[in-house]
Amino acid sequence: MKKNTVQKLLAIGLSCILSVGMLAGCGSKTESGAGAATGEAGGAESTPAAESTADTSASTDKASGDIPTLIWWTVGGTTPSDYTDCLANINDYLVEKLGVKIDIKVAGWGDYDQKMNTIVNSGEYFDMMFTNNTNYSKFINLGAFENLTDMVQTTTPDLYSFIPEELWNGVTIGGNVYGVPSYKDSSITQFWYFDDQYVQKYNIDLESIKTMKDLDAPFRAMKEGEGKSFYPLQMAQGSPFNGFFNEYDGLTAGLQPIGVKIDDESRTVVCTLEQQDIMDNLKLLHQWYMDGIVNPDANVLTEIPKKLPFSSAQGWPSAAATWQTLNGVEKYDVFKVFGPMYSTETIQGSMNAISVNSKYKEECLKVLELVNSDSKFRDMLAYGVEGNTFEYVSDGVIKKLRDDWPLAAYTQGTFFNMSITEDADPQQWEQVRKQNEEASSSVCLGFALDITNIQNEVANCQAVWDKYKYDMLTGASDPETTVPKCLEELKNSGLDTIIGEAQKQINEFFK
Repeated sequence: MKKNTVQKLLAIGLSCILSVGMLAGCGSKTESGAGAATGEAGGAESTPAAESTADTSASTDKASGDIPTLIWWTVGGTTPSDYTDCLANINDYLVEKLGVKIDIKVAGWGDYDQKMNTIVNSGEYFDMMFTNNTNYSKFINLGAFENLTDMVQTTTPDLYSFIPEELWNGVTIGGNVYGVPSYKDSSITQFWYFDDQYVQKYNIDLESIKTMKDLDAPFRAMKEGEGKSFYPLQMAQGSPFNGFFNEYDGLTAGLQPIGVKIDDESRTVVCTLEQQDIMDNLKLLHQWYMDGIVNPDANVLTEIPKKLPFSSAQGWPSAAATWQTLNGVEKYDVFKVFGPMYSTETIQGSMNAISVNSKYKEECLKVLELVNSDSKFRDMLAYGVEGNTFEYVSDGVIKKLRDDWPLAAYTQGTFFNMSITEDADPQQWEQVRKQNEEASSSVCLGFALDITNIQNEVANCQAVWDKYKYDMLTGASDPETTVPKCLEELKNSGLDTIIGEAQKQINEFFK
């Protein structure tokens, strides 16, 4: 991917803005038999016999008049007891449009990584899966995802032409496309934000805060003033300190302990845990944890609390309105601390892949095409059921009736055809456009690590990192003792081999 072409990208979207579980009923109909399909192992390439069986099953379903149900795994909030009724309402529309249904299964924010690994490695049947730069390459090398290079152009040409070429290039691995990218913001900009009541009460000078170290004084003032049970920095397993590794391009390896400093013209691959800036911030996190600035259950908590006094997210200035709503805070004071910046990883931040063992590959693509072309269906996935979870107040503008729809809108598709909320800044898309236009680029933009020759080492190192990351990134463990232990296990699992292979590929790519 060329730097100059990517920087022209004008993508609209939402950066990981999360919505959580629904409480009240969404409809009276009940979906029966959704998700009943089972299949062969998804962790290995399908054999000709398996493909033939799948094709026959799909044909039989259609011939018999049965409506196919596509199992779609994603990430989001907790689903309520009446979630199936809500899907039934959405499926009424989908059957009318495409003659299929979807069974959207939601893995929690803290459970997503482990759950997707289990599904792929155990061979549990699925049709579609939300994927991102943490597992995309890994699952491709496990043979779990279908090669869509030709199919997306022949089966869904409108979808292919709608999504810019730059994005297709960004999700290309080994010359092939295995996922449909979400056409939204393609660069990252990191924001920190404080609840305004504490900014006023403790006279916090936001303009003076540029680094994590600069947060120490306001955090301590808040802790001292609010008391022992108050935690200025509240985190959970699925919500550690957002953007902790922003200064390093992860090369799409999905392994945070390796990367290239985004401005290092030599493009030297390093172990991030051995870098002084990362180590200093890990020590700071641990000190905050020990001093009661971080909630003591951060490393085991699976759902982040509401009313956060401070938080960190990627987005744009007017996204504050959404963060306020999600957290139940009257006003957040938002300020930028990083970016905007492009990398291959930012483009791979949201994709949907199709299982190599799906019986309904073409149907899956058509569903994804509908997401990106049909505003009504797009709003259903993003906001739920009209008249129950949201209502239209004008053309392209909705009012949320509840803030507990569990599906995360950024995981589904484009935002060009999605209605905005009534409290959103009408200029928000212009803000995204400006950030994309002004974005700098990682020195490794366009490069994606091919882990074919190191997939065992990557898998083993990922298992080691998964063992330590929650404790490290919430401050629960002392990095002086934990980092050396983690590094020893990583190196024994092949970290140096991964770094060597990554360096070899980068040198060849940029020669």
